[in-house]
Amino acid sequence: MPVTEKRATDMRRKPRFLLGGVTAALTALALLGQPGPAQAADTPYDVLVFSKTAGFRHDSIPAGIQAVRDLGAANSFTVTATEDGGHFTTANLSRYEAVIFLNTTGDVLNDAQQSAFQSYIGSGGGFVGVHSAADTEYNWPFYGDLVGAYFASHPAVQQANIKVEGRAHAATAHLPQTWTRTDEWYDFRTNPRTTARVLTTLDESSYSGGTMGADHPHSWCKTTAGGRSFYTGGGHSQASYAEPAFRAHLLGGIRYAAGRTKADCRPESGYTALYNGSTTGWSQAGPGSFTNSDATLTSTGGMGMLWHSARQFTNYSLKLDWKMPGDDNSGVIVGFPPTNDPQSALDNGYEVQIDATDAPDRTTGSIYAVKAPDTAARDAALNPPGEWNTFEVLVEGERLQVWLNGVKINDFTNTDPARSLAGHIGIQNHGTGDDVSFRNIRIKELGGGPTPGEGPITGLAGKCLDVRNGSSADGTAVQISSCTGSAGQRWTVAAGSTVKALGKCLDVSGNGTADGTRVVLWSCNGGGNQNWQANADGSLRNPRSGKCLDVSGANSADGTLVHLWTCNGQANQKWTLP
Repeated sequence: MPVTEKRATDMRRKPRFLLGGVTAALTALALLGQPGPAQAADTPYDVLVFSKTAGFRHDSIPAGIQAVRDLGAANSFTVTATEDGGHFTTANLSRYEAVIFLNTTGDVLNDAQQSAFQSYIGSGGGFVGVHSAADTEYNWPFYGDLVGAYFASHPAVQQANIKVEGRAHAATAHLPQTWTRTDEWYDFRTNPRTTARVLTTLDESSYSGGTMGADHPHSWCKTTAGGRSFYTGGGHSQASYAEPAFRAHLLGGIRYAAGRTKADCRPESGYTALYNGSTTGWSQAGPGSFTNSDATLTSTGGMGMLWHSARQFTNYSLKLDWKMPGDDNSGVIVGFPPTNDPQSALDNGYEVQIDATDAPDRTTGSIYAVKAPDTAARDAALNPPGEWNTFEVLVEGERLQVWLNGVKINDFTNTDPARSLAGHIGIQNHGTGDDVSFRNIRIKELGGGPTPGEGPITGLAGKCLDVRNGSSADGTAVQISSCTGSAGQRWTVAAGSTVKALGKCLDVSGNGTADGTRVVLWSCNGGGNQNWQANADGSLRNPRSGKCLDVSGANSADGTLVHLWTCNGQANQKWTLP
């Protein structure tokens, strides 16, 4: 939210600290292994635990059932435990929000029971698979898709390191980045990454006998056939069910399957971390700051912005996890030029807002003060204060889509010629008391934008952008001229950044912003007047001014100067980059 719109919410914030305190206390209880509600807002629900075996039988099944009963008693759900496949009828399954296959093995359901269970999932039911649930129903393709992957083999029980990759899911949000424990570590016949969101992987270098290599999924979640599925490879031994962290892991999976907490469980691959503990490449603009602990950034003070200053982006999918303890305020800012002024970023870019209590066009998921989200979809997808949420901000040209926990909640197209969605990204620290945390900021570039290259830049009438007389002196005029292949017509373009020739940068003279301001060659200095963004309409835009590189008077004669001018989409503002 811009500084001019800051609200006075001191009285409203008082309950927030109570909620945050309750959440912290409950987390502490969970880690101590004592029962306590994971989320006070959960409405009561019912869970069926199914532990029938037609193959190997784990002696940990009674301990697992008791652990689920304990979790239910403390977290608003009742538990029915059975090994009778007769419970799998359409009428009976409709009583339950989630069905847990707890160390099942072999063929445990007949055709009619399978059909009823498949209908239950298709109607929005939830599934939790624990350990040898992956060693079950090998000849039932629906189940294979539901569980995500089938068991292949395992080495001896031993200690191993689990790498926690998806830290926003309720099953993993409480875990450190590396979770060390002892269990029986499954190898799987296939890798579920293409169909599920992998939450944890095994570090095969930390134990002996793993066969899946560097990408060895261990737990995951997915949506399938209308329902929700969570699987964990843990839970072989009786001792597992006494571990506070494993119990919390299991509870999170149950709550997700039962629809009591939301998560983005779409398959995810190809993303590069911008922040996962290290702030290299990030810069603070304005007052306030972010603390950095446990690979988590938490805002403090403000109003300021932490922005990824290392580079800009054009077409991309940006994902990040965020959490607020109460009535707090922050946002994700995209499409702004380099700046140390957070207000300038808001004025020249767009903010995807985080604040569930503000006006519709200034609430969570809105494009701040521009377009409200689909509030019904947002409300259905939003986790409450104290729980993590995941945003996807999808930028394709001048179209910006926002996804919350895997649900699309906003779709906006920029038509303001003074703004562009290409540029830097940042996260806001809004002010004292607005405490919002961020994790796992990652990006996947989609291509389709300008490709960095070296060569001529052609424009009006096929003429080349040309440094007058091939001079590299600061202030040399830039013009159009017939293409000759000379050094003064050879430009190096860095996507969303600089345009260079003869070792110097294309520069808006004197940092001007007025129509007609000269564009010249100047020593590169990183200033906003040397920043250029190539847009899908063929224009080269200077984000600092919001104006375009323009051939003066639309004159195609050799020697016609280029200058800055209000973007208008005309032929004298269209350029073809190398």
